[in-house]
Amino acid sequence: MIEYPSLTEKAIGMIEKENKIIFIVSNRATKVDVKQQIEELYGVKVEQVNMMTSMKGKKKAYVRLAAPHKAVDLATKLKII
Repeated sequence: MIEYPSLTEKAIGMIEKENKIIFIVSNRATKVDVKQQIEELYGVKVEQVNMMTSMKGKKKAYVRLAAPHKAVDLATKLKII
């Protein structure tokens, strides 16, 4: 379901300011699927997932992590930052 994290300037800003990480996901992925997969793969608690399909046809999942977990720590683990 999850393909890869987004590495745009906007995505990096959201990691630092809003505790969110943007993932590119398959077009058939649902919010529940993305939440479960991120919690299982990375051992973090997800607070909220928003989905959006870009003009190019890529589906993005905006994942906000719950309070004790930091998006910066996960981004470092994924070697984004």
